Order: sequence, then structure tokens, then C-alpha cells
Amino acid sequence: MKRIELLRKRVFENLHFSDEFHYLFYKSYEQHAGLPEEERYAEAFYFAFSNLTPSIAEGELIVGKRDIPLCADKQQEWEDIYKPIAESRSQQAGDGQDSHMAIDYMLVLSKGILGIIEMIDEYLLDCSEEKASFYKSCKRCLQAVIKHSENYADAALKMSLATTDPTRRNELEKIAEICKKVPANPAESFYEAVQSVHFITHCLSLNPFRLCAQQFQLGHPDRYLLKFYKKDMQKGTLTKDYAQLLLDCLGIQINMRVPSGLSSGYMVGGRDEQGEIVANELTEMCIQVIDDIRLVYPAVGFCYTDGIPEKYLDKAIALLLKGYSHPAIFNDDVITKGLMHYGVPEEQAHNYIHSTCVEITPVSSSNVWVASPYTNMPLLLLELMNKEYSSFEALINTYFEKLDAHIKFNFERENHNRSVRAQNSINPLLSCFVNDCLEKGVDIERGGAKYNWIMPSFVGMANLVDSLYAIKTLVFDEKKLSLCEFKTILENNFEGNEPLRFYILNHISKYGNDINDIDQYFGFVSEHIAKECEKYTGLYSNANLIPSVFCWIMHEQFGRETSATPDGRKAGFPLGDGSGPCQGREANGPTASVLSSTKWDHSKFIGGVAVNLKFSKASLGRNSLDTMKFIIKTYLKRSGFEAQINVVDNETLKKAQKNPEDYRDLVVRIGGYSDYFVRLSPEMQAEIIMRTTHNA
Repeated sequence: MKRIELLRKRVFENLHFSDEFHYLFYKSYEQHAGLPEEERYAEAFYFAFSNLTPSIAEGELIVGKRDIPLCADKQQEWEDIYKPIAESRSQQAGDGQDSHMAIDYMLVLSKGILGIIEMIDEYLLDCSEEKASFYKSCKRCLQAVIKHSENYADAALKMSLATTDPTRRNELEKIAEICKKVPANPAESFYEAVQSVHFITHCLSLNPFRLCAQQFQLGHPDRYLLKFYKKDMQKGTLTKDYAQLLLDCLGIQINMRVPSGLSSGYMVGGRDEQGEIVANELTEMCIQVIDDIRLVYPAVGFCYTDGIPEKYLDKAIALLLKGYSHPAIFNDDVITKGLMHYGVPEEQAHNYIHSTCVEITPVSSSNVWVASPYTNMPLLLLELMNKEYSSFEALINTYFEKLDAHIKFNFERENHNRSVRAQNSINPLLSCFVNDCLEKGVDIERGGAKYNWIMPSFVGMANLVDSLYAIKTLVFDEKKLSLCEFKTILENNFEGNEPLRFYILNHISKYGNDINDIDQYFGFVSEHIAKECEKYTGLYSNANLIPSVFCWIMHEQFGRETSATPDGRKAGFPLGDGSGPCQGREANGPTASVLSSTKWDHSKFIGGVAVNLKFSKASLGRNSLDTMKFIIKTYLKRSGFEAQINVVDNETLKKAQKNPEDYRDLVVRIGGYSDYFVRLSPEMQAEIIMRTTHNA
């Protein structure tokens, strides 16, 4: 469609500007320096949104974005005066995660902002002075969103008067009408609901104290949009094609809101709060967005559960076979079990989101710090190889002691960061849409959310397992060399010892080939991590320490910083890309890889588990869908957490390296998220190419 192609083109122009918002905020923030902090923040927030320039591109039906740069004079003023203030205030606010969540869209759609303000007014009738200050700042920030939406309505109406195209004039008049109504008021139509959802998310993505991009997720649109869709379809005021177009436009706006290299999207399928399977027209249509717009976002997660009609999984696999990197396939039953293990009631446990890549957080109730922090697992092992041990078991025990100390240190550091944020940061707008901030009268940055988990991620697990097994074989079983001699060889990057490296790579078993003797170590280590993390709780209520084994891009960064490892990996090469086997080591095919990857308990790792599988596009044939479905369902039936698929040929990837302009929309799976292949570092591109390619 011409409209979609026009909007896609804008995405590749990389128009992500937030300077105007921060310029306006800090200009007002400085002018109100004498006010109490929460009031000062709220007034600056209102000023910024009241004066932020609306941007409506040709062909847009869903509006709200930041792609207009400051004029030269204001840009200079921003750079010279206000940007240093903004950076200083952002640094003062503290380190830590944000925006890895989905807000309460049901609240937005059912009550509208004015309804939430009425709730706040009720709380203000009987509260402490401290809570009153919080509520007033929330109210002012909500009013800012209404003003911003009204400005969009005015801009759309003005554009409608200027256009000579009657079709576009009608579209702009409709946009103006809707922006006057929502998100201030409850949505009554499908179009209003989609616009309201996007506009709130757009506003949340402009955080004065966080100058980096925000990655809010859209929850489960096939649940909260369904009643609007059904109502409009029954009334005859909506067609399926137009509803699909609106969802496509919403998907494109995600790309305008979040730069590539991160992750933002939504989930579909699974079971709802009553335990009923979610499988409807919107489930399919939200997946279809992937095919329609062919961009890195939305990052769609398809939640598979026993009993969901086969056609939905078939739809997901059909898109993967076309070469798209989405949807990722999540195991709804395993994730629900994991959430309940950590104290989430079953009703809430059915309502979760992959908060960016694969990190699971409860929808509408979370201030969870995901990937906080990442741990380089093989590096900890290398640090122990400067002495000899009486037995392999003694080495393992020493490793666990070091790992435990590392977990404790990182936990204490993240808790400290949280205390700094509590003292120096607020986010009143976000607090309005996250349970139980308004009920408690406590900002999300100060413990208002229902769930305040910290989720460390353990990177390079497959490298660790393969390394431990290589050490066991070479040092303790075959006694070919001492541990210290091995360490020296690694420090020299196997130089002069290529026969040893060849022996390690080709004659010592590797994780991922359905060999119990080595696969057991992944379970052994993961079980220890889960038990150790359960010892800790953080500053606030429901502040569990919950582990994950995915890597985003950290396997490449850690690889660059890590010397050669005992598994035969050379210095500088990326670590394993998730919880599956290391690159190129699945010698026994995808089924064996899946069997190895599911011999340990994924349910306690709801911080995220990512298993990558790569298939050759050239090998596709009549039975490929059935073959891939068998592999995926085998993984899911064995309680696998999440599977993500790349269907691409290395020849295509190599062509993209040589002619990046011809492949700028080629999307590949990395380590939990997807990105444009040509924007990756040369090292990451090489890592993707080296992954084992299976036939489908």
C-alpha cells in the first residue's frame, strides 16, 4: 500500500528527536527553581507538553511523535545552557532501568485521563501533605497530556484546511476530532482506542530525568482492543481492512518512538485473567502487522498455550518462514508457572509482557529492573584458573563461591542505585498508570509499584558449560595439561596450540547435541543460580531477585573484553547468544539442540530465556512449515520458555555486508531482540553468520 510505503520511508530517516521537549522542560524547570521539587517538575512538564510542536506526517492516521528538530537558535541555547543542566540532573537522578514494562491500558481506555484525575481528586480529600504533593504533580502531568493532545487536534484541523485533497482533509478532520476526545475521555471506538494507546505511550516516552530512549511495551492489544473492534464491526462503522491499517500505523509509530537497537512491541495469544484462551481476529491481525510493515518493530511475542487453535501458530510460523524475525514464540504455561512461583496470583500471572526482549514482567503493576546487571560467566571461570585444584568438584565449588559473591555484590549495588533513584527521581505521569502507585500515594520511583523485582542476567552460559567440560576432560580426566598451563595457553589465544584448540572443538562434547554427560552442567549451574537469587529481597515490597539467561547485545561486548576460553573460543569473539548452544556447535541438528536446551527448569528464569534457531531459506520446501512446527512444539512441550527463529541464508547476509544500502530493512534475531543486520557491528554480523544453519 502506498500509505505504508510512504510511512516506512520515514522510519529509515532515523528521526528521533527529543531535544525540543527537554529544552522546554529545563527552561521552565530553571525558572521555577524556588518551588518544591514535585511542583517544580510538574509545572515544567506542563510547560513542555503545552509548547511541544505537534508533528503529523503525510499519510499518518495515528499521531504523536517527536521528529522535529529545534531551530538553530534554540538548538544553540539548548547545547550551551540547558543541555548541561539536563545532563547533570539526569546523572543526579541515578542509574538503573526504566520503561521495561506495559502500563494499565485498560484503565486508560475505560476511564480516560479525566476519569483518572477524578480518582486523584478523591485521594486528595483525605491524605497526608506528602501524598498530596505527589497527587497534585500527577494531576498536573495528566493535564499536560490533555493539552498536548488538544494541540495535535488543532494542528490536524489547520492542516485539513490547507490541503486540497478531499480524502486527506477528511482524515485530518477525523484525527482532530479524535485527539480532542482521547486520551482525555474514555475511548468509544476502535480508532479512538488505538490513538489513545499510542498517544499515552508517546507521552510516557518523554522522561525529563532520563535523556535516553524509552521502550514501553503495548501489552496485549488483542485483549484490550477486542471489545472496541467487535462493537464497531457489529455497528458497521469499521471494516477489517481499515482496522488492519490502523494497527499497521500503530506499528509504524513504534518505530518512530523507539530507535533501532532496542526493542518495543506487544504480545498476543496466551490466556486471559480468567484463564480463557485468547485467540481472535485481532490476534491474527496484530501478527499480520509484521508482514505489512516489514520493520524491526513491533517486537511481537506470540504466547502459545495448550489448546490454542493451530492456525495461530501456523500464522506465526508462516511469517518466520518468509524470513521475518518475529514473532518470537513464548510458552504461556511455563511463564505463568514461573510468575506464580514468585508470588504473582494466577489472575495476574496470565497478564504479563516481554518487557523488551524476553524479560517477563506483570502488566500494569511493574517497576522491574531487567538485566540488572549482566554477568560474564566464563570470565569468572578464567579468574580462577591461576592455581590448581585437588579435583574438578573443588573447582566447581570455588566457582560457585565466586559466583555467589558476585551475585551478592551486584544485588547490593542495584539496591543502592534504587535508593539513589528514590531520593533524586520522580515520574508522576507513569505512576498514574501503574498499580499501586495512586492507591498508595507513592511515586513509582519510590516503591509505588506492586512488583519491584531486580533481574540479573547471566551471559555466556553455554561457553561456561563447554569450558567446564573441556577442563574436566583435559585437566582432570585425560591429564593432558595442568589448569595453570591451560590458562597460559588461553592468555596467548591458542597461539602455537592450534592442535589443542582443534581437539577441543572437534573431539570434546559440546552443549546442544543431546549429550547428557555435558548438558547436565547447564542444569547444575542454572539450579544453583536460581537458589542463590532466591535468598535476596530488595528495598520495596515484592522486590525479588529473579535470574535470566539472555544477552541483548552483551554477548558481543563481553566477547570483545574476554580472552580465549577453555571451550576453544578465541579472544574477542562473541559469547553464546542466549541459553542455547554456542555458535556453530550443534552437530546433531535442531531437534538435538532443542532437547539439550530443555533439560533444565526454565520457569524460575522469568527474567528471560532466549533460544535462537537459524534455518536456511534455500532449504525451504513444501513440508517446511510442518517441520518447523514440530521443532517448536517439541521445545514448548518440553517446557521451553521462548524460541526465536532466523530464516536466512548466509549468502544473503554476506551480500548485505558488501551492499548495505540494498539490504537496509533486513532484520535478524540477535540475543533476545531483533535489529537491522546492516546496522550491526562487523563482529556481530560475523557472529550471526557463524550460527549453525539448520534445514527446514
